[in-house]
Amino acid sequence: MNEITRIGMDTSKHLFQLHGVDAAGATVLRRQLRRGQLEAFFTALPPARVVIEACTGAHHLARRLRSWGHEPRLIAPHRAKPYVGRNKNDAADAAGLCEAGGRPGMRFVPEKSPEQQARLMLMGVRASLIRARTQVANAIRGYAAEFGLIAPKGLCRIETLLEQVASDPALPPLARKLFALQGEQYAALAPALAEVEAELEAFVRDDDLARRLKAIPSVGPVGAALLTIKTPDPHVFASARGFAAWMGATPRDHSSGGKQRLGGITRAGDEALRAVLVAGAMAVIRQALRSGKASPWLARMLARKPVKLVAVALANKTARIAWKIMVSGERYDPTRATTATAATAAAATATAPA
Repeated sequence: MNEITRIGMDTSKHLFQLHGVDAAGATVLRRQLRRGQLEAFFTALPPARVVIEACTGAHHLARRLRSWGHEPRLIAPHRAKPYVGRNKNDAADAAGLCEAGGRPGMRFVPEKSPEQQARLMLMGVRASLIRARTQVANAIRGYAAEFGLIAPKGLCRIETLLEQVASDPALPPLARKLFALQGEQYAALAPALAEVEAELEAFVRDDDLARRLKAIPSVGPVGAALLTIKTPDPHVFASARGFAAWMGATPRDHSSGGKQRLGGITRAGDEALRAVLVAGAMAVIRQALRSGKASPWLARMLARKPVKLVAVALANKTARIAWKIMVSGERYDPTRATTATAATAAAATATAPA
């Protein structure tokens, strides 16, 4: 058998389908392994490139493959899909991954360390706790409304509503018992969320990059943590626009024949990262509208564009500033943009005809 140079591996919980090719691209391996057979097979195999879909458990598997002497490569599912044949099965998926991994222009997902995965878990657990708290609070409000008990907006009103429910003699005993159970569930979420928030604040406080990113207007602790954790090596992006495009904050391009057609933002990249930057931009815009103080760029944008469109444009601008800070190692300088804007205006005035 010719020497295997590249293997596409379709993974699952227990079964792993392999498709290997040699240096000429000829298929030399089709085999299915169980999880317990992986180590024995790969430790006996000469070093090869192993292509895996970036899914659950892929980063852990990539680290194990590297420890066995192989070169793991992770591919995003949407980039491997075009190379899969008409029929969908494990063998076709493995063959498609093997083919995709040999393309010269293929983009691979950076391998994450256990520490990076733990930080991502921190953000995921925080988001799930917030969703659970909102769900329980909405359930309490909805059930209370069925009995004519209405509370003002805000999470701070839930405890008052529960006290009102407990003291209402008109409620059936079963309803009061169920409300008490929901109250215990709601109260248990508060300390867990506070502990996660403390871990997040400690990470931002101790990490130099997160501290520098937090200084950007519209980037708070959550945005700084997400930018630090989710961004791959910033040097892989050729420009700040490339980073913003990876995040999905640039317009979709559908141009042809020399005619430029730009649409809405692509929404590519990480949804949570993009959403937190847009939310931060909305906070800056609301503050600017309330106080009447805005940067010249923001004032011009608000004068001619809808607020939500301006928020996306500001998130795009924030992403570019963040990329520059990550690449250069500098700190955010709020006077730089103002100085550059004044210099541009002065140059335009100087060159204008008398």
